[in-house]
Amino acid sequence: MPLHKSAEKRLRQSEKRNVRNRARKKELKVLLKSMQKLIDTSADKSVVEQAYRSAVQKLDRLGVKRYLHPNKASRKKAQLTKMLNNYVKVD
Repeated sequence: MPLHKSAEKRLRQSEKRNVRNRARKKELKVLLKSMQKLIDTSADKSVVEQAYRSAVQKLDRLGVKRYLHPNKASRKKAQLTKMLNNYVKVD
């Protein structure tokens, strides 16, 4: 347990940030998995594109705000784009 008042505050802040960061990363994982699931189930092209747009939007936001490293966000976007392009070609 913290002994100083400032250490108590830092602990409270750290816990709040931890919850917030976990929620944002969990939301991203859900978006990525939902897009993969749509592709696996051969969903309609427009539905897959909508899932792609929302996932890329989330990645952009998390990369700019440094919840993810910007290069990781960029790499994930490239992977999603590749998946989408391969799916559209097949359809």
